[in-house]
Amino acid sequence: MKFLDEVRVTASSGPGGAGASMFRREEFVPQGGPSGGDGGRGGHVVFQADPSLNTLHHLRFKSIIKARPGGGGGRANRTGASGEDRVIRVPVGTIIKSATSGALIADLSEPDSRVVLLEGGRGGRGNARFSSSTNRAPTRAEPGQPGTTQELKIELKLLADVGLLGFPNAGKSTL
Repeated sequence: MKFLDEVRVTASSGPGGAGASMFRREEFVPQGGPSGGDGGRGGHVVFQADPSLNTLHHLRFKSIIKARPGGGGGRANRTGASGEDRVIRVPVGTIIKSATSGALIADLSEPDSRVVLLEGGRGGRGNARFSSSTNRAPTRAEPGQPGTTQELKIELKLLADVGLLGFPNAGKSTL
């Protein structure tokens, strides 16, 4: 296994799900009304410090990291499923910077510390949310908010222990 201490990735959080525009139709309900549910939130991008890792080699060929999108709303005021969060495990002592500006975003120097780097988009509201006394049958529903995308530079802080080996009187002390 090779040692890798610097990686550039593009991370994207998941977009929110769209709200639904549906109406209630049942046998003994004379005027059903709106019943469109809200969309689910998109997945977050989370970085977690893992003490069992010691290199960034597992991120070498993953230049794009995406979280799952939220599910769309359903009938009967059902909220869509939230998108699954994308948890990226990195070694303890990892620094996450913005690739464009170089600003420090997160420092994961404690074991098992977590940071939500990019939050997922909010889900859209369904047509049941727009019902009022004057608008009893709204057909409007919102789309979900898009997720955020950011280019990241992930660096590993190194602590090196160095020992010199050699024959006696070879000049190790002088070096």
